[in-house]
Amino acid sequence: MYNQKMNCKDNRLTAKQLQLLDTMRRLWVEHVMWTRSFIVSTAFDLDDLEYVANRLMRNPADFAEELRPFYGNEKAMIFNNLLTEHLEIAGQLVNAAKAGDTRAADEQRMKWYANADDIASFLSAINPYWSRDMWQRMLYDHLMMTENEAGQILTGQYETSIGRNNQTISDIKNLQNYRLQKNDCPVSKTGQSLYDKLKLAFFEFR
Repeated sequence: MYNQKMNCKDNRLTAKQLQLLDTMRRLWVEHVMWTRSFIVSTAFDLDDLEYVANRLMRNPADFAEELRPFYGNEKAMIFNNLLTEHLEIAGQLVNAAKAGDTRAADEQRMKWYANADDIASFLSAINPYWSRDMWQRMLYDHLMMTENEAGQILTGQYETSIGRNNQTISDIKNLQNYRLQKNDCPVSKTGQSLYDKLKLAFFEFR
């Protein structure tokens, strides 16, 4: 799918490229924000839990919609399913932690990290410029930060949890620049440059 010899020398961004960049950043920020909302609604048994959960679970489909034109429907749906699994496991982990069920929480945590391994393998397979090891490390950091934030909310450390969430959002805003070097310009299935003059990939954790 990718022409690894594509040379992207002109780094100016078009309006369309900037729009794509902003869209992907927005989706990652929404991922973090609605995850926190789900944790809060779960912790306090809020009446909006069902609606918050439904909104959170829309996030993978929103990502798939953006990925589809570049990677095709099959790969977009694979990512949709992996990210959906990521959120479903997170929900089970939060509920286990709330119930004080250490064994269940440990089981869900193991599944969560295994899912992160699957995501890292998938992303490195569809883009030759993405390292599986780097993705794994970044995803593990994301899981650790999210679980820490959930624990802080469940134990009443609200100010600390807000600081943690601010840091998570700050980190996730940098998702667009991951390890794409000056001459690494991915192309779409049709052979057209994926970003033309854009040196930015879809994802990056700081």
